[in-house]
Amino acid sequence: MNGKFKLKGKMLTHLLYPVILGLMAVCIGVYVYVHNMTAGLVILGAGAVYVLVALIMYFLHKPVVMHDLINFAVDYAKVQKVLLRDLAIPYGLMDIDGNILWLNKELEALFEGRDVKGQNVSGIFTEHTVEDFVSSEERKEFEMNYHDRVYSIVCRRINVSDVFTSTQMLSIEDDRDCLVAFYMFDETENRRLLKENSDQRLVAGLIYIDNYEEALESVEDVKKSLLTALIERKINQFGANIDAVVKKLEKDKYFIAFQYKYLEGLQAGKFEILDEVRSVNIGNEMDMTISMGIGYNGDTYTQNCEYSRMAMDMALGRGGDQAVVKDGDRTYYYGGKSKQVEKNTRVKARVKAHALREILSSKENVIIMGHKIGDIDSFGAAIGIYRAVKSLNKKAYIVLNEVTTSLRPMINRFAGNTDYEEDLLIKSPTAIELAKKEKNTAVIVVDVNRPSYTECPELLELCKTVVVLDHHRQTSEIIENALLSYVEPFASSTCEMVAEILQYIQDGIKLKQVEADAMYGGIMIDTNNFTQKTGVRTFEAAAFLRRNGADVTRVRMMFRNDIAEYKARAEAVSRAEVFCEQFAMADCDASGLESPTVVCAQAANELLNISGINASFVLTDYNNRIYISARSIDKINVQLIMERLNGGGHMNIAGAQLDGYTIDEAKNCLRETIKLMIEEGDI
Repeated sequence: MNGKFKLKGKMLTHLLYPVILGLMAVCIGVYVYVHNMTAGLVILGAGAVYVLVALIMYFLHKPVVMHDLINFAVDYAKVQKVLLRDLAIPYGLMDIDGNILWLNKELEALFEGRDVKGQNVSGIFTEHTVEDFVSSEERKEFEMNYHDRVYSIVCRRINVSDVFTSTQMLSIEDDRDCLVAFYMFDETENRRLLKENSDQRLVAGLIYIDNYEEALESVEDVKKSLLTALIERKINQFGANIDAVVKKLEKDKYFIAFQYKYLEGLQAGKFEILDEVRSVNIGNEMDMTISMGIGYNGDTYTQNCEYSRMAMDMALGRGGDQAVVKDGDRTYYYGGKSKQVEKNTRVKARVKAHALREILSSKENVIIMGHKIGDIDSFGAAIGIYRAVKSLNKKAYIVLNEVTTSLRPMINRFAGNTDYEEDLLIKSPTAIELAKKEKNTAVIVVDVNRPSYTECPELLELCKTVVVLDHHRQTSEIIENALLSYVEPFASSTCEMVAEILQYIQDGIKLKQVEADAMYGGIMIDTNNFTQKTGVRTFEAAAFLRRNGADVTRVRMMFRNDIAEYKARAEAVSRAEVFCEQFAMADCDASGLESPTVVCAQAANELLNISGINASFVLTDYNNRIYISARSIDKINVQLIMERLNGGGHMNIAGAQLDGYTIDEAKNCLRETIKLMIEEGDI
């Protein structure tokens, strides 16, 4: 034993301390002997005896100490082995090929007493491969389901050459010198508790009746209370089905709170409450519709409520009759299939007009801009706001980077007109320079509510005061820093909205003939000569413009097409194809056309005149980008279709832009999108 095991380190030093002290005593005796022989001999004798005794004790005790140390080491290893064997966590060892070499009691119990030694781990856990357990990483973690339980697996590589460096019994290959230890942590209960905690999170919601007053007016007086009771019963029943708290805030507004576990079912059913409320009919000519705003995943209950308010604003901004779910930065839309309901009251227009006047009164300069590739509605609305700004004695500019052929006749009436400043129309670089120079500048955005679609998105960051006036349905991309936002999807055009604002922003405001023509043209084009999306307020706005000098014949002559555009439109219609029995699709050749997007829109309108066609789509390749114009009559909501392609618009008028596509690829993408929406029940 002594030949194989030797003491070293602190233990050896401890045993040799007496010998060392004896030698020191002998040295002292020699020194004393030089000065005093008698005293020196005494000390030397005592030192020699001490050294002799120490050496005898060392050689006698060393085997005993070695034996006790070895026994302790063996017992310690046995304790470790027992502890590892009885470890409360399933634990095992496998070789690099995935063959199980050893397993503790817990792992044996997990395998229900089966003898799995020597078996490959992939044969035991059939849903996993050896590579899942054995990898080049020192530590690997993954999850696994086994016997209806969820386990977190932790695998660690053990370098055998480091453990058995002095063994003479194993011959270890250099490239396979490792074992893999794996632990199995049962996460089933933790996952259950986490899911239970997640399911009990608060979801806050708002429910608004979109057309409460209008629907009640369409029913007999004796049935009004019954109609409201039926709607309220539907809402309360909806809340009872999901164990929700429903609180009536106003006659047409409700607050709702429920657990998160019910939300997935509501989303899967696409919020069937929307259809149930719409189906209530006791003789009312107008269906009642509701809008829902749902908010969750906020850090606090207050934030969830704020999310629900933001979701409701989005639902109303998109025309109502839909549910909007806001999950932090993500937004989901459901419903929105019915036609928007026009509000007969102008109260909102008057309130927005007064708010706009207050904002403009404190500004020195106003920059007005519409969307890229501006049309007559965008320009006409900008001209209307220009007149409102001038009535308040403020300086106004209109950002217009590109003049299309459809817009040029109107622009020519302003260019060189001595009634207007030479810098009335400016381009983006000039607008940016002006905004940087003049800090007290407001930006008014018309006919668009998506920042990326504006003529100059940089202005939205440079100016603190931003106002948005638009009639398009909102999407997830909105101008977030707007001080005043007036978005009315039921309006036929932005020119209609601006015409109403002009009647309230300043008493006795008077438009010039050219301005009235521009705004009248915006309404006429967006309504396809007053045949689409027109309401009472549309004709009232047109009447206001007629009183200010708008001439129908003059406007119509300005928007006649040249022969090339007319032929291109006719060719696009002639190439149209019908699919799914109700959709028409065509492509328009942009070569030789200055404004192919306008021709696209005109061709889409023409296709709706075909019997049986409920929606039309015309595509054109312009400036290496595919533009899609979508139109529908009544049944199909083309806005929902275009949103799938990152576009937007109205229920009956919408569009999208695709980058990196050819015409044929874009057509196929559009077809597949429509087919998918039909399968999902969105169409």
